[in-house]
Amino acid sequence: MAVILPWHSLQYVLEELNVRSLVPCNDTLKYASLRAEPDFSVLGKRLGKSMGVVAKEVKAMSQEKILAFEKAGEVTIAAHCLKLTDIKVVRDFKRPDGMTDKEIDAAGDGDVLVILDLHADNSLFEAGVAREIVNRIQKLRKKAALEPTDIVEVYFKSLDEDKSLSERVLNSQDSYIADAIGSQLLRSAMMPSQAVIVCEESFHGNVKFAQGLQTYLLSRDYSILKSEFQLGNGKITVNCIENLPPINLVLGEHVFLTVGDYLSWTKKSG
Repeated sequence: MAVILPWHSLQYVLEELNVRSLVPCNDTLKYASLRAEPDFSVLGKRLGKSMGVVAKEVKAMSQEKILAFEKAGEVTIAAHCLKLTDIKVVRDFKRPDGMTDKEIDAAGDGDVLVILDLHADNSLFEAGVAREIVNRIQKLRKKAALEPTDIVEVYFKSLDEDKSLSERVLNSQDSYIADAIGSQLLRSAMMPSQAVIVCEESFHGNVKFAQGLQTYLLSRDYSILKSEFQLGNGKITVNCIENLPPINLVLGEHVFLTVGDYLSWTKKSG
């Protein structure tokens, strides 16, 4: 089933879901297997004693026959003409061969199936590092009691042994960081000797820890994760990631369930 959305609607969906891209799939059988279920509430009275025979044949419909039925809008079974309103076509997620539930997962209501790619590629990781940098800069501005209109220069120095990661992030995410903090993020080597430092912070991150936590959170069902935060008064403890220590997460500080929540927080802390 292909879904076509106007551009502004697509942007709204992307922001609400907090995903990088939304790709409609026209290949029905690529990620799903189809099964047909008769609507007993509609057909029962109409078919009477024939209901049992018709129901059995409907449930036995092949993938190809179901696709042909959806295209034609009707099918004849046991001398009865059945329409789209008589048969419910259910789409069950079919994980591609060679892929695990940590790489791809899905959920749906039978009519629509949404598939989530859980691969944490370099671009996603770099975007995550950039968000962490912005988050810490905004906290520093608040700590220094700066007003949103106060203009300051922000300098950055990598404490990692391998400087290539920070260079990749600064190059690939420079526009996002500049838009978020209101100025370019400058390398510490460019700081004038007479500069006055109003606030600073040193931070040593754990790349594997961050990747593991990110993959775990992205794999969770949104409604269940939201409920867990509500039950924990805005806090949850993640202690199920292999080879990683437990960590306490605070909603609205470490985790944002929607882009709108994150943007509201940045305005308040900026």
